[in-house]
Amino acid sequence: MQNIDSDSEDELPPGWEEKSTEDGNVYFVNSCSKKVQWTHPRTGRKKVIPKELPFGWTKTVDESGKIMYLQQETGNKTYVDPRLAFATEEKRHVNDFRQRFDASTTAFQVLHGVDLSGKYALITGCNAGIGYETAKSLARHNCNILMANRNMEATQKAIDDIVRETNASEDNLKSTYLDLASLESVKKCASTVKTIFSDHLDILILNAAVFGLPYTETRDKLETTFQVNYLGHLYLTLLLEPLFKKGTRVVFVSSESHRFATLKNVFTLQNIAMTKDTYSSMMAYNNSKLYMVIIAKILSEEWKNKGINVNSLHPGNMVYTNLCKSWWLYRLIFFMIRPFTKSLQQAAATTVYVATANELSGVTGLYFNNCFYCADSELARDKDIAWEIFGFSLKIIAERMGTDVIQKYIDKCKVMTS
Repeated sequence: MQNIDSDSEDELPPGWEEKSTEDGNVYFVNSCSKKVQWTHPRTGRKKVIPKELPFGWTKTVDESGKIMYLQQETGNKTYVDPRLAFATEEKRHVNDFRQRFDASTTAFQVLHGVDLSGKYALITGCNAGIGYETAKSLARHNCNILMANRNMEATQKAIDDIVRETNASEDNLKSTYLDLASLESVKKCASTVKTIFSDHLDILILNAAVFGLPYTETRDKLETTFQVNYLGHLYLTLLLEPLFKKGTRVVFVSSESHRFATLKNVFTLQNIAMTKDTYSSMMAYNNSKLYMVIIAKILSEEWKNKGINVNSLHPGNMVYTNLCKSWWLYRLIFFMIRPFTKSLQQAAATTVYVATANELSGVTGLYFNNCFYCADSELARDKDIAWEIFGFSLKIIAERMGTDVIQKYIDKCKVMTS
């Protein structure tokens, strides 16, 4: 297993020690030469730490008057400033961050040294699979999580399992009903979220998805894969916008399959949900994941000035989850290739990274894979197509739910597509 605390560049040379100042700066001391400097002796970069101590830590002095730090819950004492665990390189520009992880990294490794106490997260589709591992990882680090799912019995079991496996407080784990196949249910869910998280929402992870379904329609008379994977998530995000503050992270879980999307038929029919006579379960999935990338980019631009960060990602190649349960052929394929796939902890790593990594503060509008950003598809970068898709999406929502909340975006789309 790789040492995620330090790659060869970050390791301090022999004789060097990392220390901190009261105002959140890091300096380096050579115990042999007594040399003191502000920059890392290997990277030449400055590092900074939070001004406040992590949750549960207090500063005191020992009998000799030397500063000491006390972890109130465990009683552990140390002379090392606990803020140093959260040290990050000082950025020269917002997208100035290096790759720290790779495809083998787990969510547990990504969160090493991270404290999410006081943070509030909403995760959709998290009673099993990657969503469950994401929720469990955040809960282990004291995040307050609201799990939004359709199967409430399975959700309660997931909460019980997380509490048992992580020693997380059950008070930090709540659930709410969400059926993405019903826009009315999405609206009710958003109202519940606003009641529970009345002040703010720090992390929104849009993870729920279906795959391999035959052609079916929702109660809103829309193709199911389109609505569950994409449109319901878009509507939920727009409804929750009042809870987003500076620093909020919105994470659209997409897929590398977005690269295989084709909009030929849906654009010809001026309907971005596939119709019965053009339907392909695989292409419906690909298109829904393309829409997730596109909308993340649009909303990232719309909310950039508010400090709201919106990114999309691919969780992992051929991950064996309950997502493949809809079609026996996919179950067989996944069973055969399962020994060569990512584990759920590895698959959840990129989601957790995008939602929590300190170096991604202020980073928005990017697509991530294997815990680092990469280029998305050519279709996803076409701004004209993006605004057409956004406009069609808003029109579909407005026809069924009215224009409350979304009118300003409808007006913007008219300008952008005129």
